[in-house]
Amino acid sequence: MRNTLHETDDPKLRKKAWVVFAVYAMVVVVMTCGAACVFAAGDPISAVNNLSAFIFSLIRAIGLILLGLGVMQVGLSMKSHDPSQRANGFLTLAGGIIITFTKEILNLIVG
Repeated sequence: MRNTLHETDDPKLRKKAWVVFAVYAMVVVVMTCGAACVFAAGDPISAVNNLSAFIFSLIRAIGLILLGLGVMQVGLSMKSHDPSQRANGFLTLAGGIIITFTKEILNLIVG
């Protein structure tokens, strides 16, 4: 059974495989040796603060989405007179409010 590439008798296929391997090896060498060190341009604390602000803005967006979902669930439960859906809606609404104001809550706790 001769189905592996290194045992093939076709010289064109063998040459093509070596060319592909050589190109791959050169790309790996260039990516490894050509990598340069990158340093922060300014104060590292400002980079951390920017990352923190970005993460809290994502958390706020998720909280607002949950807040809207909670309002929608409460509205639909009022229409269908379903008390379990109304309870879930109020829980989602409360969770959305807490997640939306996470940064402010943490600032109050930390001081």
